[in-house]
Amino acid sequence: MATNKHTSRAGRRAVPAARPRHPKASRYINRELSWLEFNQRVIEEALDGKNPLLERVKFFSIANSNLDEFFEVRVAGLKQRIESAVVERSIDGLTATETFHAVTRRTRDMMHALSACWRNELKPALAKRGFHFRRIEDLAPDDLVWVRRFYRQNVRPVLTPLAVDPTKAFPLILNKSLNHIVRVERKRGRAAEQRLCIVQVPRVLPRLVPLPRTPPGHEYVFLADMISHFVADLFPGTTVLSAWCFRVTRNGELYVDEDDAENLLQAVENELRNRRRGNAVRLEVDHYCPENLVAELQEKLEVAPEDVYRINGPVNPVHLNTLCVGDHSPELRDPPFVAPTPPAFSGRADYFELLRQQDVLVHHPFDSFDCVVDFLNQAADDPRVLAIKQTLYRTGGDARIVGALMRAAQNGKQVTAVVELQARFDEANNIRWARELEEAGAHVSYGLVGYKIHAKLCLVIRQEDEGLRRYLHLSTGNYNPGTARAYTDLGLFTARADLGEDAATLFNLLTGFCQFQGTRKLIVAPFDFHRRIIDLIRQETRLAREGKPARLIAKMNALVDQPVIDALYDASKAGVKVDLIVRGICCLRPGLPGLSENITVRSIVDRFLEHSRVFYFENAGAPQLLLSSGDWMNRNFEKRIEVAFPVESPSLRDRILGEILPAYFADNTKARWLAADGTYVRRQPVDGEKPRRSQFELIQRARPETKPVKGGPAETLPVRGAERPAPPSDL
Repeated sequence: MATNKHTSRAGRRAVPAARPRHPKASRYINRELSWLEFNQRVIEEALDGKNPLLERVKFFSIANSNLDEFFEVRVAGLKQRIESAVVERSIDGLTATETFHAVTRRTRDMMHALSACWRNELKPALAKRGFHFRRIEDLAPDDLVWVRRFYRQNVRPVLTPLAVDPTKAFPLILNKSLNHIVRVERKRGRAAEQRLCIVQVPRVLPRLVPLPRTPPGHEYVFLADMISHFVADLFPGTTVLSAWCFRVTRNGELYVDEDDAENLLQAVENELRNRRRGNAVRLEVDHYCPENLVAELQEKLEVAPEDVYRINGPVNPVHLNTLCVGDHSPELRDPPFVAPTPPAFSGRADYFELLRQQDVLVHHPFDSFDCVVDFLNQAADDPRVLAIKQTLYRTGGDARIVGALMRAAQNGKQVTAVVELQARFDEANNIRWARELEEAGAHVSYGLVGYKIHAKLCLVIRQEDEGLRRYLHLSTGNYNPGTARAYTDLGLFTARADLGEDAATLFNLLTGFCQFQGTRKLIVAPFDFHRRIIDLIRQETRLAREGKPARLIAKMNALVDQPVIDALYDASKAGVKVDLIVRGICCLRPGLPGLSENITVRSIVDRFLEHSRVFYFENAGAPQLLLSSGDWMNRNFEKRIEVAFPVESPSLRDRILGEILPAYFADNTKARWLAADGTYVRRQPVDGEKPRRSQFELIQRARPETKPVKGGPAETLPVRGAERPAPPSDL
């Protein structure tokens, strides 16, 4: 520590130099603005000319979809807080109104940037590679004949023009539907009457209509343009004065009072219908739409001027992702990768025999998710298996997981599925699977009132010669084979008795009527996850003050919880080296002198969505390594059932600490470093440094023909302070 050089002649103790003090609010980054910074990193991938063209289109579509959800959930929540009687500041010092204005400015800039990305970057680049989007007015005569026929046969029959009657309620505009507002005029003698009408672009039809080409090509017309061109056909006897696209985003939150809901499944179904007509929070309109029409839409939809966004490009660009669908243009995509079977399971017909001998770690999507499906299939068909218990949060549309559970029930096994009906935007799938599981004979539970079931675990109970044995799969990600190909997650297969006993205790809590009695190895939210994480951070702080080895590494999706952030600040002040990999929201400010100068924060946005949660504590040379279903957010600590679980096998810990984490820390291609002001700076190779891309290296290691890399990457893992990589100079 620096000291004041001036001391008295009496030799009094030197006075420590004053350390910078940071007002409480300035210690934290606004949650909503931090999320928008994450989406900015996604946009940067769409703008990055080094990425294959169709991958850029994919990121462009994801960024737009992300904004849709942000308005449906976060902006809608801000508006509700503004309208409530409670006025308070968030941890960063902003009120809901101040946050809303900051968010509005940032999202407006972001949406302008996305439109410009399409007009100036992606559309011209696609045209050079043979992807064209034709205006109806510019079509050749033969194409125009084909489009007219297509419209009359496939589009017109499903269109429903809705007149806006001044004496009646405005037509219901469904959430995120694309619509035309049409002004028509009808003459009666010398008088003329004008009326507004709404025409919804059908969701059941493709938004991009391919023109007929032999061989098939990539020339399209937008369905919305086609409807606009022929819209007069819907209003015979009138003159169409104008037609413009618009789109409404509504509050997407579900409001289910579980205490009052006698039938939770029915209550969630009812709320799903209400979601389509929640309060409007955003109005997107064509850039050239006349001001008077925009004003009428504002009035009818009850949105304020700051909620209006003019779009200079496709009003609903999310569907441009369909360009990436199909067996074409491999040169415009990332190199193909088919995840192999994890080596431990390769050639193994009996998973249970293997798990009696060892734990198995799987890292998706670099290891195939089929091993999880195979584990369930073996359990469903094995005559010695007596029972299967599993949580289901985001199931998706793939039937393999639920299908195995249904087959197990039909085979006479005791099957329990704890289904989270309120997994946001996945509710409909979960309702369907819950009903089918019940029909197959499974016991379906919806967990504890007031808590989302976000833990990911599957417990298999098997009768063996020496008695009953429990086999367990724990994961950081969902039982969803689809997202398992696109999200990075870690899973642990084990037959350890203590973990199996803890899992059985947790399932009894979720399905029965009892109090939490504690667990030996699993850490469970909302009961002890928050306390245990803070205790582990404080343990490193104490060890550092005692001069013992102290170190903290954490990888997660979001860091928001104030007590945890404060504990990390205390650890930093004590000299603990803290390296964080936070994909999305991070409210902690790294690099503040005297507060967080020992903390670095990285974010990696790449081909796969980083989703795994890994927490490492040095613990004076006796490391503790946890994997978790939950992030360090208030909702994960207090409002969800989460599970953090230890990795105790030395070889599996070595894989995480010696291969997986080092790859992320060495990334100098897709990694961004968080600066104290809340912005991110892209990591770049310096001084002849070799470019490193973590996900690419993990793919290379996963390929069966690739020999494991030894030595290099492990040396970059900052396990000790001296080995910690220095941040870029501009931070």
